[in-house]
Amino acid sequence: MRVGTQAGGLIGPRALIDTEPADWLVGMTELGPVAWPPAPIKTERLVLREPDARDRAAFIELLASPEVHTYLGGPRSRDELERETPEVPERWPGSFVVDLDGAMIGQILLRRATGHRRPAAAGKADLGYLFLPRAWGFGYAFEACTAALDWLDGELPGEPVVLATQTANVGSMRLAAKLGFTEVERFRAWDAEQWLGLRSPITPSG
Repeated sequence: MRVGTQAGGLIGPRALIDTEPADWLVGMTELGPVAWPPAPIKTERLVLREPDARDRAAFIELLASPEVHTYLGGPRSRDELERETPEVPERWPGSFVVDLDGAMIGQILLRRATGHRRPAAAGKADLGYLFLPRAWGFGYAFEACTAALDWLDGELPGEPVVLATQTANVGSMRLAAKLGFTEVERFRAWDAEQWLGLRSPITPSG
């Protein structure tokens, strides 16, 4: 997902499903006992909602974009995506469409990193994000990620969250810090230096 190129901190869910060969992360699963789908989450400018059929073209655009996948192993073929993308894409717990004025501009991903080879990340919730290039530079990623993390805090109180990104992805590194992620470690994967950050759990009040 980067940001900076505004796809976000991702080497997480979507990127690893679409690209592959990272032996440091084997798999992602659903978050667990969360109410899904939630009511649409409204922020000052955006709505986070479950994907639906009107989002198919935007998902294909997102996953076929070379700009979006600069740090994610490269885009997928548009022809392949047209053949394989279901009528309602990415419909699983933790997959939010980011909607601006009725149109999808990006995706927020929350999944559980059950197969993570980095001990600090294994089993924790993982945040990822992808935004269309035309939506970069307006603060939408921070606004949407903050809303998604607030939702997660309500559904799974005390849940730590991890985020991984390439250190070369300066914008994504900046966003991770702004969201409250602190560095746990750096490591090499996909012939590049990767950064793993942790957002400590919010202690429930009362």
